[in-house]
Amino acid sequence: MVSLTIVFSFILYNHISYSVDKAIEKSLSQNAHYILATYKNIPQDIELQHDIVQKTLEIDVRIVQVVGNIKNHHKRLNRYSEKDRYYYELLIPHDKETSRYISIKKDVTAQKQMQYSIYKSMAISNILIIFFIALYAIILSKMLIAPIEKLNESLSQMNENMIKSIDVAHLPIEFKRLGESLNGLLKRIENFLRYKKELFIGSAHELKTPLAVMKTKNQVTLMKKDITPQKLKEAVEQNILSIDELNKIVSSILEFGRAEGAQFEIPQTLDVIEYLHKKCNDFKFYAASKDKKFEYNLTPRHYFMKIQPLLLTQILQNFVQNALRFTPEGRAVVLKSYANEEQFIIEVLDEGEGINEAIDIFAPFVRSDKSKGTGLGLFLAKSAADALGARLEIKNREDSVGAVARVILTNVQEKE
Repeated sequence: MVSLTIVFSFILYNHISYSVDKAIEKSLSQNAHYILATYKNIPQDIELQHDIVQKTLEIDVRIVQVVGNIKNHHKRLNRYSEKDRYYYELLIPHDKETSRYISIKKDVTAQKQMQYSIYKSMAISNILIIFFIALYAIILSKMLIAPIEKLNESLSQMNENMIKSIDVAHLPIEFKRLGESLNGLLKRIENFLRYKKELFIGSAHELKTPLAVMKTKNQVTLMKKDITPQKLKEAVEQNILSIDELNKIVSSILEFGRAEGAQFEIPQTLDVIEYLHKKCNDFKFYAASKDKKFEYNLTPRHYFMKIQPLLLTQILQNFVQNALRFTPEGRAVVLKSYANEEQFIIEVLDEGEGINEAIDIFAPFVRSDKSKGTGLGLFLAKSAADALGARLEIKNREDSVGAVARVILTNVQEKE
């Protein structure tokens, strides 16, 4: 703003100077035309009428001889000052051989003083404008910094054990959206930390159970005196089952680590419909191997997004595998996609018994009574969705036939 003020003042200063010079030059030219048209014998008439012309036209007219080598014997305008007085002199060629000119000189001190008064007023105005701009900038910066400092204070007082929402009610309207976005981020961080704690506690509990079974079985076997080969075989088989359970849990934990690494995948612009077609063909073969059907209906024709494909794959694989696991043989799992103005939505519908909506099925190690998994699949899907900026929903279908799992993507880049 200050720079614009200085530039504008400089332009205005030059415009005023140019306008004043042109006005004086025009006035002198008009006087010259008048004199040339009025007096026939210029040298003699000018000398006789000098005082009258000076009083009436306020100009000094004389015949002067210009000393020096003059390349171009043309009309020219001189500007000079003498003893704090300012003059403009118009020289009009009269006799080329003798280098004699008609000199029409005008005292422009009054005009120059007015011009300098304008410049002085402009300078004072600019100083005042710059002062008020600086004052306004200081006040505005303090007004802007105050809510930022408040947000900074609220965030600095938080740690992983105490995360609470920011009170946006007292923030200026310009910062309410920022406060709401921070609250959303804090909620995601809180959920992530809570789920991680549950993961660690649940992992310890889940690992402890098969280990306890193995230990008990071995102790009972050793206590028997008349142990038979069949009993030993049963003990070893039980240990193998427990080891398999341990392997499942460890594999799921490792998968969680790989999923966190996938969050650093560089997003790329992708036609999600083309991507889904490829995945659906793979899911169709997988469903056939389970004696189940897999159908899909994808709309629109093309839909481009900036996304991390690996994370989306993790979510879809989990949804489809769960849907096929709980759908009876001979029945179908359906995958659909559709879009609205701001979102792209993918649905996976199964024909199982539905879910218990009263529990948080995205928490680690939460699983249904009939599930043989570790209970980490949906937890991994939720982590991937959080990294994508997506939202997951799993609800019972309105027709009471199974459940519907949705992934709602909102980071849309471009669509056709």
